[in-house]
Amino acid sequence: MTKISLDILAFAAHPDDVEISCGATLIKAIDSGKRVGIIDFTAGEMGSRGSGELRLEEARQASELLRLSIRHNLGLRDCFFESSESTLLDMVNYLRHYQPEIVLCNSPTDRHPDHGRASKMVREACFYSGLGKIETHFEGAVQAPWRPKAVYQYIQDYYLKPDVVVDITGYWERKTAVLKCYGSQFHSAESNEIQTPISGEEFFDFLYGKALNLGRQAGMTLGEGFISDRYIGVSGLDQLI
Repeated sequence: MTKISLDILAFAAHPDDVEISCGATLIKAIDSGKRVGIIDFTAGEMGSRGSGELRLEEARQASELLRLSIRHNLGLRDCFFESSESTLLDMVNYLRHYQPEIVLCNSPTDRHPDHGRASKMVREACFYSGLGKIETHFEGAVQAPWRPKAVYQYIQDYYLKPDVVVDITGYWERKTAVLKCYGSQFHSAESNEIQTPISGEEFFDFLYGKALNLGRQAGMTLGEGFISDRYIGVSGLDQLI
């Protein structure tokens, strides 16, 4: 692993979870000079369309278009991964290595059971990463404890009430371009594969409608929503305008 500090590190149960849920937020952050990375739990190999190998290649293409600083895959088994000491320590190792200020993860509950399970594991790993008596190593050296300043859970399929909405007005076309890297998962007139809830022609309209709804509620045109386990503090009311 290349040694680099990240501003934002997003975890996902499957390749494309991050891009679907908060891809525009990441594009906007990267445009502003932030260093952003993604760590996927699985290759999404149990998905009804495509294959693990194909989805890894699609993730590579999406990463280039996003201009990510890093992307890794934990190599866990899609649908059947579970929390274990070794997996949590792997995640702690990444957290301590990249020292992100902000961590993003799947929502606490969603249509795919993997999403809620991954969310819980990420939040646990972020806490454990700050405990000095949990020892991890990189290149033979003991890693220093590190705990991100904030963990936010991005909203994906189910509508969940957000605690914060990021203004993504002006970024929709670029988000769509990134999503189209995952050609195996979304609508294609040439595909003969099984239809899924995200492969219909209307799926991008659904995503746009959700962004419009979130934006309208927050006083902007388009938004992406996030959930927080803790209160979100600000230095003054002017930051809430």
